[in-house]
Amino acid sequence: MGGMRRFEDRLEQMISGVFARTFRSAVQPVEISAALAREVDNSAQILSRDRRLVPNQFHVEMAEGDLERLQELGPALNHELVSMLRDHATAQSYVFTGPVHIDLEPDPDLSTGRFRVRSETVSQVSTPRSAEPGRDPQKPSSPGHTSSAEVEVNGRRIPLTAPGLVIGRGSEADLRITDPGVSRKHAELRVDDAGYTPRVSIVDLGSTNGLSVNGRRTTSEDLADGAEIRIGNTTLRLRLHAGGDR
Repeated sequence: MGGMRRFEDRLEQMISGVFARTFRSAVQPVEISAALAREVDNSAQILSRDRRLVPNQFHVEMAEGDLERLQELGPALNHELVSMLRDHATAQSYVFTGPVHIDLEPDPDLSTGRFRVRSETVSQVSTPRSAEPGRDPQKPSSPGHTSSAEVEVNGRRIPLTAPGLVIGRGSEADLRITDPGVSRKHAELRVDDAGYTPRVSIVDLGSTNGLSVNGRRTTSEDLADGAEIRIGNTTLRLRLHAGGDR
């Protein structure tokens, strides 16, 4: 409760007494902070004896009038909510997979004073070795041929070219995912683009938690267009385009 008390104290300094009275029948900022703390408590997944994974992206939905009142506080409210949630996570040994984002959104179905919280776990995705993993910068592309395979992960599209790329949490991976359920070198997407449509397969590299394709556990599998690959807490989706057409 120490983090919550500090949050309340900072909130009192941020909101004048006159402004605070306008919140009597509306959504209270402290109510939102308590609901966010409950959301991570209820969503925590055990990683080890001392660590638990929790969501890092939150959507707080409320009536338009409530949203307008809260927006009068400006970015300070969001900053305080994120700070409170980080303090709570530290106290409970929770682990976030990426930056914490809290979005306040309108919902016409909710009446004044009522709100709900939705959350999701979204890992950071990066390609530290190159902007286009798997491509040899010394190897020219085939005439008229563009990358005709890509993998979608957390809103990003990563082009796939031969020979492929290594997925992992470590800095040596071609596609780096900051997911504690992902091993440093977790799996490899192998690409053969000699044909009209590239052939893509995935191979487990001896990871701790393994992987699944379309809900089935596997260690090695050829992939079809639309295949969903689950690694740790992250889902990747393969997209194949015949002849390089998009």
